Amino acid sequence: MRDGIALARQGRPAVAFVTAKFRPQGEFVARAEGMPEVPQVIVPHPVAGIGTAAMAELARTMADEVVLRLREG
Repeated sequence: MRDGIALARQGRPAVAFVTAKFRPQGEFVARAEGMPEVPQVIVPHPVAGIGTAAMAELARTMADEVVLRLREG
């Protein structure tokens, strides 16, 4: 979340990736930083350790949502 906020503050298009387990914390951080409008893409938890093939498949399935969020922002 903080990386997405940092990019948005620089005027760059940004999407924050947040795992489902940490969605409430991501929303809290966005509000606390005064940047609740930074788009978030919620990914399954956990992501770490799922392997290269599974990560590539996750990226393929989420690509359209990422582009949509960037266009909305």
